[in-house]
Parts: sequence; C-alpha cells; structure tokens
Amino acid sequence: MGPLNGVKVVELASLAPAPFGCMVLADLGADVLQIRRGSPGEGLSAPAGPLDRGKRTLALDLKSERDLEVAHEIIAAADVFVEGFRPGVTERLGLGPDVLLARNPRLVYARMTGWGQHGELAARAGHDINYIALAGALEPIGRAGERPVPPLNLIGDFAGGGMLLALGVIAALYERERSGAGQVVDAAMVDGAALLTAFLHGMHASGLWNEERGTNALDGGAPFYDTYECADGRYVAVGCVEPQFFAQLVAGLGIDAELPFHLDPRGWPEIRERLRAAFEQRPRDEWAKLFADTDACVTPVLSPWEAAEHPHNQERELFVEVDGVRQPAPAPRFSRTPAELPRPSEPAPGGAADVLTRWGNGHAS
Repeated sequence: MGPLNGVKVVELASLAPAPFGCMVLADLGADVLQIRRGSPGEGLSAPAGPLDRGKRTLALDLKSERDLEVAHEIIAAADVFVEGFRPGVTERLGLGPDVLLARNPRLVYARMTGWGQHGELAARAGHDINYIALAGALEPIGRAGERPVPPLNLIGDFAGGGMLLALGVIAALYERERSGAGQVVDAAMVDGAALLTAFLHGMHASGLWNEERGTNALDGGAPFYDTYECADGRYVAVGCVEPQFFAQLVAGLGIDAELPFHLDPRGWPEIRERLRAAFEQRPRDEWAKLFADTDACVTPVLSPWEAAEHPHNQERELFVEVDGVRQPAPAPRFSRTPAELPRPSEPAPGGAADVLTRWGNGHAS
C-alpha cells in the first residue's frame, strides 16, 4: 500500500529532522529499516514514538567489523540510505557516500544537516532556532517592538528539514528511473528554512512588506489577520483578507458603526479595538459555532490535543491512534494507492538475516 510501496530505505537513527523525513517515506509505503548504532541497549537514540512509526529497527554495533559488514550488506540491497549527522561522521563510521555508492551505484544517499555539507559553518553545532535565524525565517516572526518568537521547531527541523529531505529522496528516485544511477542528496535546514521565505522576498521586492516585524498584513500587524481573546480566555483566529469576507466578519460580530477601509493601515488601530471588544463578549466555542457556516474566516485556536476532537478533523480522519498515542495521520492522500494505518515501530523480525532475505541480498531494485 502507498505510492512508495517496494522502496527500501535504511535510516541511520538520529534526532528529529531525518526521522521525520523517513516517517513521511514510511507513511507513503516505503519499507524503512532504522539502524540504531551501538551495542543493543546502549540508548544512543531517542525512544520510539510517532517519528518512528511504520519502521522496523535493528541494533548494530558499527564499531564491530562484523556488524559494519552487515550494515554494508543491507545498504547494498536498499534503494535509499538516510543519515542525519554532521559532515564527515558517516565517513568515519565507514558508511560514507563514496563507499556505499561504489557497492550500490543505484543508491540514493540522503544527508540531513543543519548547515549543509559545505560552508564555513558546516562543522558547527546548531539547532532549529539557529538555522532559521541565519536563513532569515526567524526575524519576521513576532509582535511589533518585541523580540522574534521561535515558532517551536517546526520551520527548521520539520518543514525546512525532514520534509525537504523526503522531497529530495523522492525526486532522486524519480530521476534514477531515467538515468539508472543514484546520487547524494544534500538537505540542509538552513536551505529549507530560506526556501520557505520565498513569498516574503517577493512581497518585499514589490514594496508590500516593510522592515518591521508585526506591522504587515500577514504577521499580526493587520486586525483582519490576527488572533483575539474571547470571554473564556481562549482564542479565535481571524483571516478575512478579502473585502467580502471582512464584511461577513463585521456582520457576524454585530458591529453596526461604519469602519475604515480594512486594507488601509491608517485605520487598523480603530478596527482592531472594535474587533477586540466584540470578541470579548462570548466564549471561543460560541464564536466558532456562529461563524462555522460563513466565509468570515474565523476559526477556534485549538491546541494540538484539542484538534482531534473538531468535527471537520474527525470527518477527515486527520488523526489516528498508533500504539496508544494519538497523532497526525499520513498525508497527502492518494486515490489509487492510499497509505495504510501506520503501525508502531518494531524490531526487525529475524534480524539482519531476515532483512537481507526480504530485500534480496545485494540486489537493489
């Protein structure tokens, strides 16, 4: 099941971005084997969770010549190898791209780093906040006159990291169908975070995005694109950019007085105050119900734990339960090759020998 059914992926266990990218590949049907390096029980990787769903695991002591050779045999039978370490680490382990591609020329060797495989910072430590800061993706996020606000670790680790990795792998697999040859995919979080700001660069070049955070149309500067506190202390999100949608918002709030043209920044303070005062009159879920059948673009601000209870998300089956943990369902959706319900991570049955038997020892597809 899934459009990547039959694709064999070896993931060298690491943290966050690469496991997320391999989770996406597993969700789409790939057979993902996660190698946990070190002797069994050493605890050199994160505990199993949603990022490891759909994968099989195998513990190998890569300092052992025997286990290193087992890893080589498995990777020789794979389509994709994924590692998420600083440049040079896998080379020192004996699993660098030159070695693996010499044995399996069709291999797609995917590398997930923060700074990339070259550049003056390539060997330096960092985390999501550092990569998105240097890429220009952190500075615009926050309220006017306040510090930039880290958007969790969603932009660097996951959107600009693991998702970019998965896209790169799929693109390289597609190209391999024409050339017959594998290649190295250099996925860097600083690259991906910068890529996500393409729209901002276009807006800035057109004079539609000024230099100060929190004062623009889509960063909380405009009253029609912001969050508002309700009577119960919870929040709604408002995103009525177009005039016809803004008109439905004003009608739903019962604001009778004429307001300034909502796209003119000179009137934003007055509009914001009127909207703030109106939303404070009812609790969040009452507003959500009132606006549910309109195009006013008003939605409740839900926590990740509330989101699964929303009727729309339930109808879409947006969340699933895997091994007792509620989590997002695989996406996107496919009409002919739908993804299966993810299964919990589990040890490879029969160990390395079984993997080699199933994959066809030494014969990558």
